[in-house]
Amino acid sequence: MKDRAGIKPAYADVARWAEETSSDELRQRQSEAEGLFRRNGITFAVYGEGGDPERLIPFDLMPRVFCAKEWDVIERGSIQRARALNAFLNDVYGKREFIKAGKIPARLVEGNPAYEPIMQGIKPVGEIFSHIIGVDLVRTGPDEFNVLEDNCRTPSGISYVLQNREVMQRIMPGMFRSGQIRPVDHYGDMLAAAMQSVAPDDCDGRPTLAILTPGHFNSAYFEHSFLADIMGIELVEGQDLFVENDMLFMRTIRGPERIHVLYRRIDDAFLDPEAFREDSMLGVPGLMRAYKAGGVTIVNAPGAGVADDKATYVYVPEMIRFFLGEEPILPNVETWQCADESEFKYVMDNLPELVVKEVHGSGGYGMLIGPKSTKEEIAKFAELIRKNPANYIAQPTLALSTVPSLVNEGLAPRHVDLRPFVISGKGKTDLIPGGLTRVALREGSLVVNSSQGGGVKDTWVLRGERL
Repeated sequence: MKDRAGIKPAYADVARWAEETSSDELRQRQSEAEGLFRRNGITFAVYGEGGDPERLIPFDLMPRVFCAKEWDVIERGSIQRARALNAFLNDVYGKREFIKAGKIPARLVEGNPAYEPIMQGIKPVGEIFSHIIGVDLVRTGPDEFNVLEDNCRTPSGISYVLQNREVMQRIMPGMFRSGQIRPVDHYGDMLAAAMQSVAPDDCDGRPTLAILTPGHFNSAYFEHSFLADIMGIELVEGQDLFVENDMLFMRTIRGPERIHVLYRRIDDAFLDPEAFREDSMLGVPGLMRAYKAGGVTIVNAPGAGVADDKATYVYVPEMIRFFLGEEPILPNVETWQCADESEFKYVMDNLPELVVKEVHGSGGYGMLIGPKSTKEEIAKFAELIRKNPANYIAQPTLALSTVPSLVNEGLAPRHVDLRPFVISGKGKTDLIPGGLTRVALREGSLVVNSSQGGGVKDTWVLRGERL
């Protein structure tokens, strides 16, 4: 950071601030930020490791900065991707023209654990299955961004985006006075407007919105309650709701109140014991009956996960061409499917150089990073792939970009990724100018997940090329 020769213009003022701030003051600011996180209850949960499962997510004081030109590419590409994914989902549960045209094997849809047959033939309001989509991106060159994966079910992390900004505005108020950093605090209003726009057709007044949570033991419970607070809507559990006359109601001290749009933060399997797992105590009996009858809108719709499978991911560029008639703005990372015999052979011959992931894995688990693994670890993973090739895909080990991060030794480069959150309502798809920047705080690590030692940064999008 002391040598500005390699500093991008967007980081110039941040670099100057870091140079003019002593190491002791930087650590003091970092401590203040952690204190604010702790007081605000910004935690995530990790179970099965012993000790207190509630963890304070590591926060990196140094922001990630995008100039207007860079963000324009990310914004247009993310919106394009969300539109194509929703078109694909409508097609999967509708006419299946993409499959009929030979663009994707039927087995990847019908054999997908996230495929929900009960959704076949259902057209959601506005033809939107995934109202909130998280697009995970990495920068692979000065002007190059690639999509690592899509999150179409219940993508989490937006609470960190908004809380990161609030903390930074209190820790570095001077950096925000010019107005060059675009705000993100309108996310709640944007999401509420999108949810209101997809209310059932028989809603003749202001729609009543609610967030369905599994409860306070869930790892993302902080986010559920945070979103309910900023949107001014009810946070409910399954026991608070019931279905009558194919409509969803909430129990209140004033009597039943109809819920028109339900933002669910529980998995498909637990949504409705009548339609999915009979032993679920988290969902609402009859919810799917009400949904199919048009009595309630569920955000995101059940079955949306069939679009974010890591095997399905390979076909998203073709979805963009097929459904939108456009070329992808954000390319995929090159991906080999182990289910394909020739690609399987390539993967097995090159395991030490590749990243291999479980098709249905998440959270950084169920994966092999070849260059960082021992011969024994590679051999064990090779055996897993041989036993079930269709369960794995492989990608090259990318030269992920790094950004300055505050570590114990001072400022040092660390690998990052980015998750913008795209919101789709009736007739409009949009996103706030910012996203979740996750950082691999362990030196040399490529794993950014908070459950495996990763942290978060504030993401600044500038109105111009620099502050």
